[in-house]
Amino acid sequence: MLKSRTVLIIVLVAMNGVLVGCAGHRAQPAWVEGTSRDYPADQYLLGVGQADSRPAAEERAYGAVARVFTAKIEAESKDWESFLLLEAKGQANTERRLTLDQLTRVSTDKVLESVRILDAWVNPANKQHHVLAGMHRAQATTALAERMTELDRTIETDLAESRHTADTLVTIRSLRRAIKNLVLREAYNADLRVIRASGQGTPSRHRVPELTGTLEQFMAAHLLVGVEVLGDQIEPVRRAVIEGLVREGLPVTARPAGAEGSAAGRDGGKPLELLVKGTVRLFDVDVPDPRFRYVRWCSDFVILEPGTQHVVGAVSRGGREGHLTQGEATAKAVRVMQQEVSSELARTLAGYVYGDADQPANLPPAACPQQSTRGEETPAVHKPPL
Repeated sequence: MLKSRTVLIIVLVAMNGVLVGCAGHRAQPAWVEGTSRDYPADQYLLGVGQADSRPAAEERAYGAVARVFTAKIEAESKDWESFLLLEAKGQANTERRLTLDQLTRVSTDKVLESVRILDAWVNPANKQHHVLAGMHRAQATTALAERMTELDRTIETDLAESRHTADTLVTIRSLRRAIKNLVLREAYNADLRVIRASGQGTPSRHRVPELTGTLEQFMAAHLLVGVEVLGDQIEPVRRAVIEGLVREGLPVTARPAGAEGSAAGRDGGKPLELLVKGTVRLFDVDVPDPRFRYVRWCSDFVILEPGTQHVVGAVSRGGREGHLTQGEATAKAVRVMQQEVSSELARTLAGYVYGDADQPANLPPAACPQQSTRGEETPAVHKPPL
């Protein structure tokens, strides 16, 4: 009796081993070649990844799904160019950029939250890992539609605020928030067209070019920015500052801020005036270098409201440049100064106008040395009054 039980146990263990072996070496699933009855295309959006390891195969499967959305957003982006090009002009302002790549990453990351690993298979012949990733179309559609509905509410709130305020900056900031949210909402709508088997999205009541045009027209009619530069190389620096501000979409006037005859806004009200005012200086530097000559540059700027003299931003920059001759060193210093000062001033002023940056609690230390009553230069402790 004991002997027969022992034989039965051995047989069962052997059969179990055969079953485990068969399970570990199952036949190639149909999805490896791109089709699957278990995950039909009208219900699932799928991506397949292959690699030497399971984690790498999973990453490639996720990537295969993501590429479908990325391609769709890039194809749909033509309608947003008025905003994306405006955002891409000031290359120094990377922290404020909403470039197409960033937009794609923001929207696609949200959509990929619905992606799951559905199946995996190891090829017994070459040990390659195959992973199937995908999302259930109906579930993903519901989640995405909820996000778009919330964005629609936010956009309408911002637009209503822009219409019902008398504050110029509130109007500008509300319009710009509405545009940014609308661009994101349109990216989600492009994703929705990918997820839905019908390819249909849910269009918005608004269009990006129309809102962008409204913002640009309002700023042109209700905002004036003046630029005043004192010291050395006044015209090249002033021209560079103006060009930097224009790239940010800020309307610059040749008329001094606060001057008589300033144009009225389209509603008859006086436009908000801001003044970029500063000093730039160049110094020959005596450095014991037999080959190069050096020039030091410095700049101190404030951004203020002329009527109240309230400072809303400040920029201080300085540096030293060298070249073979004094003239070449001076020219290089001017070029570097133009680039750094204009980009930083544009970033600072745009951050204030658009509401992307807080006003400074304290002014930065002055970059240019002050002159004593005897004409001697001493390091500046505080920014000199302009």
